[in-house]
Amino acid sequence: MGSWFNRHAISQRARSLIVVCTGLHFGARSFCNKLNNGIALKDKRLVRFDRNLIDMFALHVLLQQCAKRRCLLIGKGYHGLVIHLGLATDTITCNILINLYTKCGMNDCARHVFDAMPFRSIVSWNTMIVRYTCNGDDLQALKLFSRMHQEGTQMSEFTLSSTLCACAAKFATTECKQLHTIAIKLALDSNSFVGTAVLDVYAKCNMINDACLVFERIPEKTAVTWSTFFAGLVRNGLHEFALRLFQSSQREGVQLTEFTLSAILSTCASLALTIEGIQLHAVIFKYGFHGNFFVASSLVDVYARCGLIEEAYLIFADMKHKNVVVWNAMITSFTRHGNFWEAMILFEKMQQAGISPNEVTYISMLSVCAHVGLVEEARCYFSLLISDHTVERNVLHYSCMVDVLGRSGKTDEAWELIQLMPFEPTASMWGSLLGSYRKYRNIGLARLAAEQLFKLEPENGGNHALLSDVYAATGSWENAVLAKEVSEW
Repeated sequence: MGSWFNRHAISQRARSLIVVCTGLHFGARSFCNKLNNGIALKDKRLVRFDRNLIDMFALHVLLQQCAKRRCLLIGKGYHGLVIHLGLATDTITCNILINLYTKCGMNDCARHVFDAMPFRSIVSWNTMIVRYTCNGDDLQALKLFSRMHQEGTQMSEFTLSSTLCACAAKFATTECKQLHTIAIKLALDSNSFVGTAVLDVYAKCNMINDACLVFERIPEKTAVTWSTFFAGLVRNGLHEFALRLFQSSQREGVQLTEFTLSAILSTCASLALTIEGIQLHAVIFKYGFHGNFFVASSLVDVYARCGLIEEAYLIFADMKHKNVVVWNAMITSFTRHGNFWEAMILFEKMQQAGISPNEVTYISMLSVCAHVGLVEEARCYFSLLISDHTVERNVLHYSCMVDVLGRSGKTDEAWELIQLMPFEPTASMWGSLLGSYRKYRNIGLARLAAEQLFKLEPENGGNHALLSDVYAATGSWENAVLAKEVSEW
């Protein structure tokens, strides 16, 4: 019908529903009154809106409120009204609709509005790119940026930083360098947001020297810039440099954040720096970060790696509220110190506290069983993992279970699990199985495991040496000598 529709479609009941659902009692009621003033009678049954009498600002406010409160159904109703009013080509209105759909998780609807726009502003592009990045659809974000660049649309620092985040998630080094070049060309490389995003990508792609150069060229370094750089240094193993830079930054009065503290605590844990860890603990308590989950879990890890398991547990016990990260840190600490029964008890307490285990929790518990040789307990944990649909299984879970079965002599069962698992076996998995075959002298399966291992790691002579040990354990000395000679080539 175009812009024509039955006047009963906007009944008093529909207007009341709009008012109640959006919570804008005065704004929505005012909009409905203006809507009545915009109706031009055609006959007794049909009405038409006079677009000039419609308050677009009020409509925009209502759409923004729908986006804020994630009211998708009401928002779609307003979208229909936008189409009837002939506002579907208005850039500002379309930008608000894109924002509404993306915040409600309807990226397909947002993209439909975006593609239908006759003219797109920088806000249109930025909103779509950011939402693709936030939802993990990094490839679409990069494709959209490429299209934007090809169309010659002027980009902002927000566009570049958002697209660089997608590069960081995909470890897209080449694309990052291209974006860095564009930033330099547009004189945006000194912008703190763009510079921090470039720095993050280079650090995550193990290009730490380039990351250092970018960091030095950022004139105004924010707290996010510092924490990103610290995290990059720690990721690349430059722990001592990170610690020295942190000490220097504190003398300069750089603002502390929980992300910076977590990164530096990871440095202290990696280097087993007890004194520095204790000093950081005092700083954390002084500035009130002791209640932060990530800082607390890092602090537990520091004390545990320094051999102070009791102090680690005191920090854990003193926390009033604990999330799964904190529980995992303590369980892992017990496991590292050989306190296997304490780790298992803590797992039970974690469940009693209503905290659901995640991927890391199950890996820790299966590792405990592998070290102690608790096959039945491992089967229970693995069954819990399989039945827990909130946890995404990965190859490490299967690797731990194969290790448990192999160490306990259930090599046939371990082989069967490898054949049935939904992942490709890793070299470490075959190596663990080959070691088990040496101990339990299963020469047939040992050869099969060795063949797979040689395919994955053809240059690793240690695998041939391991096969030689299997032959020697079974008394097959000729094969043992041949395998040994191959390993020495």
